[in-house]
Amino acid sequence: MSLQVPAINDQDSATAVEVAEAVFGQEFNETLVHQLVVRHMANARAGTKAHKNRSAVRGGGIKPWRQKGTGQARAGTRRSPLWRTGGVTFAAQPRSFEQKINKKMYRAGIRSIFSELLRQDRLNISNDILPGSNKTKEMAAKLKSVDAKRVLIIADELTEELVLSTRNIPYVDVATVYSIDPVSLVSADKVIATSAAIKQIEERLS
Repeated sequence: MSLQVPAINDQDSATAVEVAEAVFGQEFNETLVHQLVVRHMANARAGTKAHKNRSAVRGGGIKPWRQKGTGQARAGTRRSPLWRTGGVTFAAQPRSFEQKINKKMYRAGIRSIFSELLRQDRLNISNDILPGSNKTKEMAAKLKSVDAKRVLIIADELTEELVLSTRNIPYVDVATVYSIDPVSLVSADKVIATSAAIKQIEERLS
């Protein structure tokens, strides 16, 4: 059994394109999709924040002043966290926020997202969306009829014309089938894919 994705293409008389139910007809798994989104955002974190603890700061080789008789509080080192030039208590250190997920779960999650996009009429096919030049004006005219603020264009390959014509348009992203991520798919109001890209998605997620 197959489903149909609406086509928005001025040069094509077809109003819809058939797609496999095994990829675009799955139930929405909210828990799995949430896990994919959290994983993607966690893996994007740099994790390079670092502070100096008391063993890393300079100084502290000698007791600042004698223990008694000065009228000041006793101090054993200039590296103390109580001092302005001292180390940081529980200092942050570089760490990795990477989360792992197996390929089977990842593909199931992406299938769930595409299926929900199709059910919500947020997925369309169009070959006419690809520009003939790198002019932003041309791409803006093509997107004028798309009733959406955030648009994700999925192409079978990223051409120079596609990248240059979209980079100055707010809330418009472009990607290939192999570079799409769950966050971009979920946050897009409208996902427009070429017919070749749809075929690649079916082959990759089947």
